[in-house]
Amino acid sequence: FPELHAAVPGLPLASSRVLPGIVLRRDFAAYCPTDGELRALLVTEPLRPALTAPGVEFVVDSEGQYQASLRWITKRTEALMKHLQSNNVKLLLSSVKQEDVVINYAKLYGVSVVECLSSEEMALISEITGVSPYVPFGDTMDREITETAVVTFCQPLLLVSRRCVHIGFASVCAFQPHCLILCGPVDGVNEQHAAALQEAFTMLQQLFKTVDQ
Repeated sequence: FPELHAAVPGLPLASSRVLPGIVLRRDFAAYCPTDGELRALLVTEPLRPALTAPGVEFVVDSEGQYQASLRWITKRTEALMKHLQSNNVKLLLSSVKQEDVVINYAKLYGVSVVECLSSEEMALISEITGVSPYVPFGDTMDREITETAVVTFCQPLLLVSRRCVHIGFASVCAFQPHCLILCGPVDGVNEQHAAALQEAFTMLQQLFKTVDQ
């Protein structure tokens, strides 16, 4: 329930509504508008390559070597974003903050990015789509990316003064997610309404379990 409702203070209760899909309560780090269905990728680690593996010391003998290493990282990042583009990936959903070089190349190659998703949001998206987070591979960029989710729409959503991300997924299960936009004059009223609704949904769940048995 916490991932499937958004409380919006400062509006009358009559402004509440139900939206298809889910609403992520954060703004795009990069937004590239696109029409129709698109492919999305879940990631849980930075896409900018590291200079060395964890626990391994990286030693350079000169400023020139260091700058050459940075250029290599930049080229690898661009190659990865090209690889995503060639696999029709138009949306990155990341549980970590990506570095500026990733965001810049995402904009260049038409890939929207949403960062800092919670573990609960990532788990919900995985449940809806049946897709696990993508793990960048080693030196090869030839493998087709199969860990993609079908997104039916992806657009900004303004809730009063807060910019959010509104996404619709093609669900692989019977669960078709909808998000409740719960409006009220102040936070306290919204919290009371949200608690009452959650209790009502819990009661309905228990009722249907009893009927099924």
